[in-house]
Amino acid sequence: MTNTTLTPLRILAALVLAAAFGGFAATALRDALLPVHATPAAPAPSTALAPAAAQLPAVVGGQPIPSLAPMLARVTPAVVSVHTKQRVRIHNPFANDPMFRRMFPNVPQERIEQSLGSGVIVDAARGLVLTNHHVIEGADEVSVTLSDGRTMEAEFVGSDPDTDVAVMKIPADGLQEIPLADSGALRVGDFVVAVGNPFGIGQTVTSGIVSAVGRSGLRGLGYQNFIQTDASINPGNSGGALVNLDGQLVGINTASFNPRGSMAGNIGLGFAIPANLARNVLSQLVSTGEVRRGTLGLDTQAVTPRLASGLELGVQRGALVTRVLAGSA
Repeated sequence: MTNTTLTPLRILAALVLAAAFGGFAATALRDALLPVHATPAAPAPSTALAPAAAQLPAVVGGQPIPSLAPMLARVTPAVVSVHTKQRVRIHNPFANDPMFRRMFPNVPQERIEQSLGSGVIVDAARGLVLTNHHVIEGADEVSVTLSDGRTMEAEFVGSDPDTDVAVMKIPADGLQEIPLADSGALRVGDFVVAVGNPFGIGQTVTSGIVSAVGRSGLRGLGYQNFIQTDASINPGNSGGALVNLDGQLVGINTASFNPRGSMAGNIGLGFAIPANLARNVLSQLVSTGEVRRGTLGLDTQAVTPRLASGLELGVQRGALVTRVLAGSA
């Protein structure tokens, strides 16, 4: 009876000894097979509490990840902030009353209005800066702040309200310029980058594509042949640079569209003056101080079905000459 009871205990003890011997044997065999310079691997640390860091790979397919930083390093020093001051007389119905002026001699008669915009250095040797006409319109004082922090007074060269292009001149000392591209080569879908000073917060870069070219039909604007882009253009970006991926100036940012008003911010409808147009205006303003355009000396009216019927024109489309200016072409 004793032998029957001890048999299972003996079997269990034998199994424990066999397992222990097997573990020692496996360890000895592993150590014997390792190279001389190798050491057993340490147990892997637990990753339960280690935060996961998401990083872009430095290289994909053997090529480095593309970045706009090298191009922008050349472009941003040529984009400036424009600050304007305008003295506006305060309308006071009692200002002409001598008694009122004696009693309140310190009542201000005028106030200073300030505005912000952007500009682009296009000729470093001569210190020429392109901006928008509406940025400096009516200003008594205009100053320019460079990307390196220098601020200097700007000299007015000329402006053209119809194209909303203006030219200023600053001291040509250590300036950097942006070369002008052929904006006629732009295609819908080309990548572009806008650089300016939106809301006065400082130089800001946004990117997008060309949404349309030759855009017109916008209310409240003059001559229209705009580049439309979805790169963010907000108040303060006016006069700033729209560049291609080669760092060439393709346009001067001039307006954005938002049904809630320009101060509502960007909704992806921005407009820029093509560089080819800005180049032509720049050349004329620098050489003559004004822009002259060719004209036929004709006033016309679009032909509508009602007009065609009333005049028995026999056509439904076209233009009707309504006036010929004397002495014109």
